[in-house]
Amino acid sequence: MAVGHLDIDDDIDDFADITAPLLHDRTYRVRVYYEGPDRMRLRGMVRDRKPAGLYVPHDPKPLMVHHMVVDLVVAYPTLEIVDASAVLETHPHEECPRIQDHYKNLVGLSIARGFTHKIRELFGGPRGCTHTTALLQAMAPAAVQATWSMRSMAPAGDPVAPPRRMTAEERRASMRFNLDTCHVWDSQGELVHQVMELGHDVPPPLWIEERFRELGLDPETWTTRMRGE
Repeated sequence: MAVGHLDIDDDIDDFADITAPLLHDRTYRVRVYYEGPDRMRLRGMVRDRKPAGLYVPHDPKPLMVHHMVVDLVVAYPTLEIVDASAVLETHPHEECPRIQDHYKNLVGLSIARGFTHKIRELFGGPRGCTHTTALLQAMAPAAVQATWSMRSMAPAGDPVAPPRRMTAEERRASMRFNLDTCHVWDSQGELVHQVMELGHDVPPPLWIEERFRELGLDPETWTTRMRGE
């Protein structure tokens, strides 16, 4: 299977057990794309729909009430935003799209630590679109997650080559975006002590261990690959 291909199983429905009438459906989707060794593109969308017939009697189709799309080009590994655009595709008022260009002020910000506070400051309340700003909050963690994928990308024309070997300091620097993002990455916790202070590798994720065993592979080869060996 080619790198970059993704099958999404739409048969998985976390709401199938609820039989009550549906009132509202909000969907977020964020994807991150490789645009070179020093660039990632994030595209996010938020969509609000009302179920068929709720607002318009006898209407057979769901009614789209919000649809916003944000594009961010992010430098790697600094995670600084170098280009930004927002498009309000579906909106309730003619005035809504007037705020689109304001989101160009994202350029120059880091999408990592402190990002949520900064976007509330720049785009919260009457300074932005509620739904677009909520989408930005959902996009930021995807950018941090994608940094791990950037390390796995093979050089152009060589789909099986390992990533470049990182120095110990580079490995520590790559972990800093994770500090204090959750209880596992508590800056005073055991994992951070092992990785940042003692120089140990991050253990293979549980889903890597499971998939590698399904394929008859040794999960430890994940660790050596991520080190570039």
